[in-house]
Amino acid sequence: MPRQRTSYRPPTQFSVMPPVIKNLLILNGLFFLAQFVAGQTLGSSSALGSVLNYLALYPVGGPEQGFAITGGRSLAEVPGFYPWQMISYGFLHGSFGHLFFNMFALWMFGVQVENRWGSQRFGVFYFACVIGAALTHLVFAPLLMPGGLEVAVPTVGASGGVYGILLAFGMMFPNQPIYLWFMVPIKAKWLVIGFGALELYSAVTGTSAGIANFAHLGGMVFGFLLIQYWRGKLPLQPRRLMRW
Repeated sequence: MPRQRTSYRPPTQFSVMPPVIKNLLILNGLFFLAQFVAGQTLGSSSALGSVLNYLALYPVGGPEQGFAITGGRSLAEVPGFYPWQMISYGFLHGSFGHLFFNMFALWMFGVQVENRWGSQRFGVFYFACVIGAALTHLVFAPLLMPGGLEVAVPTVGASGGVYGILLAFGMMFPNQPIYLWFMVPIKAKWLVIGFGALELYSAVTGTSAGIANFAHLGGMVFGFLLIQYWRGKLPLQPRRLMRW
């Protein structure tokens, strides 16, 4: 007899600060504090600065010289690529504004998603998007540099995971209005499509220097594929279908 698939039943209790989001906010804040301390008082050559630099995402087979995340704009010897960087880079940020907007978007769009899915599924989804974003960036970003990389540039930020959460929110609540600049209402589905199109255009044309557009796209694509798998829309079927 064929294996019977059951439907996933999400929790019903709503929280304005569910566990995964709360812990992500705390961890990202602590890592940024460590970056600040290393950058202001110790520098990239210190033990703390060196450890943090090993957590940033560096290109595979990239140059040995590049920018350290706590070393300003001066060139230094960089660690190169390590597998754990595909997760750890998501806890580092380039500035307070970078951190604030990522964490605000994570909370704004993620609260309803985590409450609807449950924390375990939400956590798996978030980190799958972070890893997918890293893989996409590592594969596609060097293709836009015909002459190759002259210096290694680190990639940091939770944006890949946040873009995946944004996609999930748009798929689950397509007609919910989002107020741009707190004034202009737009349906969630159009916001997601607009962000995706803008990231694709910027990635292909290279018009957004210093922004990992391919990572953002990768977070959305991997998030979409994982949702479709959970919903039983792919050839490979899950043990329990997810419905909303």
